[in-house]
Amino acid sequence: MFPDYHLHSFFSSDCDEKIENIISSAKNKGLKSICITDHYDMDFPPLPDNPDMTFDLDTDEYFNYMSDIRTKHMDDFDLRIGVELGVMEETCEKLNNYCSVHKEIDFFIASSHLVDGLDPYYPEYFEGKSDLQAYYRYFETILYNVKHFKGYNVYGHLDYILRYGKNKANNFNISDYKNLFEEIFKQIIYDGKGIEINTGSLYRGLDFAHPHIDILKMYKHLGGEIITIGSDAHDASHVGYGFDIAKNLLLDNGFKYYCTFKHQKETYNVID
Repeated sequence: MFPDYHLHSFFSSDCDEKIENIISSAKNKGLKSICITDHYDMDFPPLPDNPDMTFDLDTDEYFNYMSDIRTKHMDDFDLRIGVELGVMEETCEKLNNYCSVHKEIDFFIASSHLVDGLDPYYPEYFEGKSDLQAYYRYFETILYNVKHFKGYNVYGHLDYILRYGKNKANNFNISDYKNLFEEIFKQIIYDGKGIEINTGSLYRGLDFAHPHIDILKMYKHLGGEIITIGSDAHDASHVGYGFDIAKNLLLDNGFKYYCTFKHQKETYNVID
């Protein structure tokens, strides 16, 4: 089993899962290592229906808590400590500073959860827009982010927005966004960063893992090699979900390695 490199615990505002439950689930499924990547969405605006969901993170408390658990399990399990950073155009520079300060973190995911202050999870983001317009603006902000934020290791669920569009991926055609994705991937690859295969979409109503296979193929075609696999689990039962599908995606598209991270340095691991 691949190590699961996208997991959430009670340190994330949208999750209440205990870390020991996550580790137990991982061990029961044959995983030897995982990376917890709890949310930190800097300057996340209050949600009208849930103002207490701030996606803040006390990084020192988080790291110390995780370190104690890592020590407890170190004889038979390798726990890595990561953070999923919600990135917006206006927070790129502040996040660069944050990552430069927190060298103790093993792994940073950059994710786009907000566009122009709105989360595509909510229908309001799509009001007055076609899916094409809404998606294009979303990918446009990712291009800005990868040009201005350099502290991350992989960009998470690149097409997160496809979960929530009016037609989801039914009318998605990469040719509509080809120039954007070419620029995004050239920047990611030039910077020595990567992307993830995120299987969370498979239990959220889509029939493919993020990113869409056409996006994954473009990343590989342009020379992308750094890739992690994550379930985006917010409960212990989803740890390692769909990793057999992820393995086939990697092999079928010419990937020979997956990556793990320690102290923000990648290690390439052969796919068995």
